[in-house]
Amino acid sequence: MTHAHDEDPACEVAHSEAPVEQAERTLVAVFASPVAEHLLRFGAELGFRTILLEPDPGRRLGGFTAVTEIGDYVDATADVVLTDHHREEIGPVLRDLLKSPARWIGIMGSPRHTGPHVQALTDLGVPPEEIARVHRPIGLNIGSRTPPEIALATLAGLIADRNGRPGGFTF
Repeated sequence: MTHAHDEDPACEVAHSEAPVEQAERTLVAVFASPVAEHLLRFGAELGFRTILLEPDPGRRLGGFTAVTEIGDYVDATADVVLTDHHREEIGPVLRDLLKSPARWIGIMGSPRHTGPHVQALTDLGVPPEEIARVHRPIGLNIGSRTPPEIALATLAGLIADRNGRPGGFTF
């Protein structure tokens, strides 16, 4: 039986009948962590150019190349996710990222508490309007708890944003 329906480019892509037209995006996971590992792995599968930014040369993730400094890869296509809100380097790393042309910057953490990045950036003299550019919480609210779930929720939010959609089940 053949289904009759209007031509839908998204349907053709889903059935591998048309190429995926996707804007180039870079995903920068900051700090080597279990969540960063899943973000990078899933992100590559979803078409992101992936980069691990880890300021501490002693911390690495197997299978991923890490850089220690913000470079030209943090451009207007970059979505940057800080994957650990307990690191001492949060303030300086975010301060420098806020000076970059990064398209989107977020830090993981519970919405029930004020993020430690706020005080760290304030102490470094970053103005409140710049601090407000840092998204927190991030990702879709799916009740994620494990590193793969957190990475999935984060990437789902970035994909919704990339596609100009609100995320969730509101159509």
